[in-house]
Amino acid sequence: MKLFAVTGLFFSLISCAHRSGLEVFFDVPAFHLISQDGKPFDSQVLAGKIWVADFIYTTCPGPCPRMTSQMRHVEDAMKNTPDVKFVSFTIDPARDTPGVLTEYANEHGASPADWYFLTGSIAELQRLDRDVFKLGNIDGTLEHSTRFVLVDRRARIRGFYDTSDAQSIPKLIGDIQSLARETT
Repeated sequence: MKLFAVTGLFFSLISCAHRSGLEVFFDVPAFHLISQDGKPFDSQVLAGKIWVADFIYTTCPGPCPRMTSQMRHVEDAMKNTPDVKFVSFTIDPARDTPGVLTEYANEHGASPADWYFLTGSIAELQRLDRDVFKLGNIDGTLEHSTRFVLVDRRARIRGFYDTSDAQSIPKLIGDIQSLARETT
């Protein structure tokens, strides 16, 4: 009987070693937008990937440059971790055309293979910002959340990170690494 108990404990410890322990918040449904290269972007590109999302706009005089710099830091930290992507959604689709997004991405050294800057209809961006990621509204005021959102390989939101908190970025990096080891 003791052998069964010890064996059960051993296997439960092994299986826990492959789980991140991060809470599952919401599912991210499929979406279709336009990428910085002007081509249609289907969220299926992100299937099976871990990704970090944020909402910004290119003419932002406030937190967006800081957020983009922080995202770049996370991108650099994850360059040796396979299948990690980054997605920046604009909240100003009238001005943030694909060409403007490309220029912004280039100015910030974003890798086009790993970091997507997306635009599209206000309705679709609003659905994502408010209804999916639960961050806010795209209402013309250009006010927006400064949080990053971590999404796992199964398109589930696993964490929110306040970019104004100095501890958030190291925590995000650790959580990405934890998800990268997750097998279930």
